[in-house]
Order: sequence, then C-alpha cells, then structure tokens
Amino acid sequence: MGKSYRDLIAWQKAMKLVSQIYDDTERFPDRERFGLTSQIRRAAVSIPCNIAEGQGRRTKREFHQFLGNARGSVMEVETQVLIALDRKFLDSKKSEVLLEVLAEIGRILNGLMDSLEEKSSSAGAS
Repeated sequence: MGKSYRDLIAWQKAMKLVSQIYDDTERFPDRERFGLTSQIRRAAVSIPCNIAEGQGRRTKREFHQFLGNARGSVMEVETQVLIALDRKFLDSKKSEVLLEVLAEIGRILNGLMDSLEEKSSSAGAS
C-alpha cells in the first residue's frame, strides 16, 4: 500500500465530484442552505475523505472498511441528487452528469475493494 491516496483514481474523481457538487448546489434555494445543500455537500466531501483516511490506515482490512464507507456516501449523494432533481433544484442534464460520475466512482471503489479482498484471501491461502 505504498501509493499515496492522491494517486488513486477513485480519490481524484471524488475530488472533482466535490467541486461539481459545490458548483451545482450554489443555485439551490437559500431555504435549503441548512437542509439538502449542506447534506449533499457533506456526503460528497466524505467520499474522498474516507478514501484518504482508509489509505492511511495500517491494514488492508481497515482500508477496505473505509472504502465501504466511501461507497455508502456515493449512494447517499446519489439519493440526494435524485431528491434535488425531484424538487427541481437540479435540471435533468446536471443530475444525469452527477449520476454518471457517481456510478463511475462506485465501480472504481468496488474494483478496489475486490482487489483488496483477493490480496487478503491469496495471502491467507499461502
């Protein structure tokens, strides 16, 4: 696990997602500042933070756990994007772009988690 978290594609894409979320939520109604705006931003920020924190842990098992947390936050943001679309805070084009990015990050996280599981089970088999 010698790589820096900043080298991970999942972290890089999650950081871009955070910027997109901040930009897109700028236009949410003021009444949502402490509601959906705050929630979706916090959930988006937690994705790269969990990836970084997991990479900094001592074991693959801990890293796997934090990647699972990041994946959970991906699902949280996805749900919040759908709520924003339903409430017409986001248009369908912006929400579609965000949902595609979220799906891609989810796939990358799944691949990372699978690779950690394979390394653990092959290490245990020897």
